[in-house]
Amino acid sequence: MTHQTSPRNPAHAAATPRDFSFAVGSRLTGPDGQPRPGRTGTITTPHGTIQTPAFIPVATQATVKAVLPEAMGELGAQALLANAYHLYLQPGADLLDEAGGLGQFMNWHGPTFTDSGGFQVMSLGSGFKKVIDMAGPKAPSGQGADDAVAPGKERLANVDEDGVWFKSHLNGDRHRFTPEVSVGIQHQLGADIMFAFDELTTLHNSRGYQEEALERTRRWAQRCLDEHARLTGERAAKPYQALFGVIQGAQYEDLRRKACGDLAAMRTGFPDGGGHGDSQDLEHGFDGYGIGGALEKANLGTIVSWCAEELPEDKPRHLLGISEPDDLFTAVENGADTFDCVSPTRVARTGAFYTSGGRFNLPGAKYKRDFSPLEEGCDCYTCAHYTRAYIHHLIKAKEMVAHTLISVHNERFTVRLVDRIRVSIQDGTFWDLKDEVLGRYYAPKA
Repeated sequence: MTHQTSPRNPAHAAATPRDFSFAVGSRLTGPDGQPRPGRTGTITTPHGTIQTPAFIPVATQATVKAVLPEAMGELGAQALLANAYHLYLQPGADLLDEAGGLGQFMNWHGPTFTDSGGFQVMSLGSGFKKVIDMAGPKAPSGQGADDAVAPGKERLANVDEDGVWFKSHLNGDRHRFTPEVSVGIQHQLGADIMFAFDELTTLHNSRGYQEEALERTRRWAQRCLDEHARLTGERAAKPYQALFGVIQGAQYEDLRRKACGDLAAMRTGFPDGGGHGDSQDLEHGFDGYGIGGALEKANLGTIVSWCAEELPEDKPRHLLGISEPDDLFTAVENGADTFDCVSPTRVARTGAFYTSGGRFNLPGAKYKRDFSPLEEGCDCYTCAHYTRAYIHHLIKAKEMVAHTLISVHNERFTVRLVDRIRVSIQDGTFWDLKDEVLGRYYAPKA
């Protein structure tokens, strides 16, 4: 798949929010004929367009683990998402800036995303793994466990009103992230879409702490927006980078809706860049919104729908951290436009591969003499050239290329599924596709 770089808008020479846009396409209707929040659309960035709904594979350290960037383009990925915190630690945001930005550095010519470091506030602070449903003990009477740390883990992130102190997992050095620092790092990384710095809480936290963290995230969001405008003017020769605000609020409807309203109302002044003189500013808010936070899987659709009802219709919505087929359908029908997740490559490194009939584990002995592809009919490079028996052998021999071959297949499976969902909204077959895909994927295994 070839990505074309979009030319700078000739109406203005300097980077401004006008260089980023989202246009709604088809809208989803329910089986009863009533409108649903789901839609298709087109995100336009300086490095190309993204047709939504779209799955955005995760390239944490400027690489999708075990997969070449060129291969990600060939399997249909429209954009990649990297991790600002990890790239800040190594090789350093200044180096990527000098290299021409994240895409140039990793030889990826399509749009890129970077997260803010907000996830590390939770993962390094409490040590809990990244899953939608963050199961675990809760204190009685809804008090929560505001200082909970996962067993055997050390707290490596400490939050205060101004920002977060991180202790590097690499060498123990201390690093300070504030909203301004996070946005500055992401500007140096050069991604087309960035996220505001936020505090990600867990399901262990009490209602009182959720309120406190949400208010802190609101104040940080305005600081991020102000710093984004300042750096856009300072780096006007660089392509425009969109900034998404991040919606928190855990399981609470009132907090989620409040966060949406607060962030949707935020504005700051950007240099116009349109040749109208330095005295004029362009009043602008967030370019889109990320729906974040740990949440119970059963409430995923409800929470996304709350946000879709409150957020501006003409701005894209990115749901952070999902890729299971049932979650994808639920997210899309309730209004999410894009989503990312590490699962396709993470499970690949354990030997797990996706098929339309469910997920299976290739290290199993039954695959030793199975000379079929990972999935019959799959159009990925792996399925076109290799058998289950060969990849099973690679796993047993501890050959690293096994991770590559399974990762290519799993990423293609996920990207293709979301592509099919997008087409089904356009041609009115979404509900039939949902029944077909989920009925096969989650059918009892023999």
